[in-house]
Amino acid sequence: MANKIQNPSTNVPKTPEMNDRDFINDCLTTEKYLTSSYSVALHEMSHQALYQDLMTIFNETEKCQRDIYDLMFRKGWYSVDAESPQTIQQTYQQFSQYATNQFPTNHIQ
Repeated sequence: MANKIQNPSTNVPKTPEMNDRDFINDCLTTEKYLTSSYSVALHEMSHQALYQDLMTIFNETEKCQRDIYDLMFRKGWYSVDAESPQTIQQTYQQFSQYATNQFPTNHIQ
């Protein structure tokens, strides 16, 4: 079983009302949704000036999402699973082999 990587949790009131953690989590969820939606729009954008404007907005939204994640992680409200070095190496080898087979360097120009 993987270990959790997490800071000590900042206490919040446990009431039916939304607390700071709930509000920040809602903001993070919204930012994730926005960056995902902007990404799809950017992939389908044909007008260059509009693409550039949307790319600027996307980058600002992505930074905001990261800042919110960092805040939640620092407060102990967001954790990630630690993986063993063996699992990381196996995954790296799997994707390296896939990339080598799918994109041989002699075909890229």
